[in-house]
Amino acid sequence: MKTNPFLKKLFKQKVIALVEPSDSIKEGYIKKSESYLDSAKILLVQGKFEESVSMSYYSMYYMLLAALFKSGIKSENHAGSIILLKEIFDFPNDKIQFAKKERVDKQYYIDFLILEKDAKELIKSAELFNSELLDFISKITNDKVKKFRNKLSETTKWTKKRWF
Repeated sequence: MKTNPFLKKLFKQKVIALVEPSDSIKEGYIKKSESYLDSAKILLVQGKFEESVSMSYYSMYYMLLAALFKSGIKSENHAGSIILLKEIFDFPNDKIQFAKKERVDKQYYIDFLILEKDAKELIKSAELFNSELLDFISKITNDKVKKFRNKLSETTKWTKKRWF
């Protein structure tokens, strides 16, 4: 397995770490994900499109954290978590990457128009992503947890350089 310099750095800084797998933390993040998606829908109806986009992204992010904690992986970095989804779980991360970009653009910048259709599309994307990831989480066995943790260790291991 090829090492990832960014993940290695986060692992060294303990921003990403191996922890005990936790079904209770996983369930907490699933509930949080569902609540944020409900909030995104309420905000959409109220015409708060910018806020709806943020809630849609966070709904996806919390579902991702649920998958990580199910596997005994803690991550305190959004970009790192999204990379882990692809590199460790081999799960497509394009939907959440797009949602993160949309959230950052809509939350921090003012030079664009936020349309209702954009917020609706992001909610639909979050629903699909969350459903697919929840199905993935339900199929994580103890053997898969070991595999994911070993894969993380391989991806983030530090090797000494040899100078010959």
